[in-house]
Amino acid sequence: MSTLFAPQKLAFAERPKPQRGTYFVQTWGCQMNEEDSEQMALYLEQIGLTKTDSIVEAQVILLNTCSVRKKPEDKAFSMLGELAHAKKARPDMVIGVCGCMAQLRAKEIHLRAPHVDFVVGTGNLSEIPALVQEAFLDRKFKTRLELPERTGAVVSDMPQRYVGREAKLKAFVPIQYGCDKFCTFCIVPTTRGRERSRSTVDILDEIKRLADNGTKEVTLLGQTVNSYGKNMMEGKVPFSELLRLVAEIPGIERIRFTSPYPRDFKRNLIEAIRDIPQVMEQVHMPLQAGSNTELKRMKRLYTLESFGEIVQEMRETIPGVGITTDLIVGFPGETEEEFQATMQSLRDFRFDGAYMFAYSPRPGTPAADWEDQIPSEIKKQRLNELIALQQTISQEINEGLIGQEFEVMIDGIAPRDNAKMQGYSREFRLIRVEASPERIGRITKVRATKSHMWGLTAELI
Repeated sequence: MSTLFAPQKLAFAERPKPQRGTYFVQTWGCQMNEEDSEQMALYLEQIGLTKTDSIVEAQVILLNTCSVRKKPEDKAFSMLGELAHAKKARPDMVIGVCGCMAQLRAKEIHLRAPHVDFVVGTGNLSEIPALVQEAFLDRKFKTRLELPERTGAVVSDMPQRYVGREAKLKAFVPIQYGCDKFCTFCIVPTTRGRERSRSTVDILDEIKRLADNGTKEVTLLGQTVNSYGKNMMEGKVPFSELLRLVAEIPGIERIRFTSPYPRDFKRNLIEAIRDIPQVMEQVHMPLQAGSNTELKRMKRLYTLESFGEIVQEMRETIPGVGITTDLIVGFPGETEEEFQATMQSLRDFRFDGAYMFAYSPRPGTPAADWEDQIPSEIKKQRLNELIALQQTISQEINEGLIGQEFEVMIDGIAPRDNAKMQGYSREFRLIRVEASPERIGRITKVRATKSHMWGLTAELI
């Protein structure tokens, strides 16, 4: 993210005031946050506001925050500090803080950033239009932080997400919110509440309208996406069956999903990936740690052995499947032996890629209060070792793919190389190829000619 204000504090005073009714949404975090931001935008447009790509020119600014780690929280508070100068120059500006950090730290946000007009948690996005309109009339600080009930709950308070959406080749579609797992390091159940699913009818209706508008690839989103529908009192549809229903929608050529929970990964899902042509042969399944003692402290409800059985079954059933994961190092109490077990798990599983993080204590989670926290220098050292090993594995895997053919959906021009187009294979390998822009949006067969840590260079077949 670029620095938008400092040292440009005079920019707001010098610019003419924007026309009333422009908005800007700044997003940090995961794909679910990106989708929340799209909902916010749709809500704002329902009351007549117009999107601007310049935060400097916006009259309404929403910060959609993340609390999974400390770094995005620090970024949000930094931006709020810069916005204080903007608010002095333009007192008609409306500033709202939304999302996970809002859910957890509303009082602190008000104390540190009194220029904020309202704070909205993850369960109250539908109240944003009213809060914006109220902020135009008075400047009393307001909060909306209620989380929905869990039992039998179905998500129904969403805007007509397909109305007014920009046409796009690929789209994220949330099918589930919240989480019931309560891992000792994770704040999600606190920030997003207990697990709730959208109705199958609503999901399919949204995807049909996306397809009518030109979308060819959808990614189904959920905190534990493969437990979709388990808390529904009626109309329950297994996740594997939902994939089949989505695949029947004309125009949808590719289906992905993230992130599945290992304990809920059943044979019927593996078979669905194998048997449904529209479902891509790619799975992102978080392991988090490579030792059973550490997994137990994390309250991950599986073992290294059961995780390995799923990986083996996928690779035996779905030839060439791409498997990526998440890993945390420096979890409280992590011994050198446990860290080495995580390193060994990378060697054993040979993931195609991994998102790797040093443990970040999240206030309100059990692990944050444990006494045996790992010093930051050790966490950094272990993270660097883990990253180096995974980079070596990824490079070796990609080198072994030279000469193989792949099916790629071209989605745009490669950054810093306008002569090449890029897209992802079915296995979610990033591939760059010399091709004309006319191929954007088309599925293209290519042959890998060169490997990189990030993916492959290829030629058209």
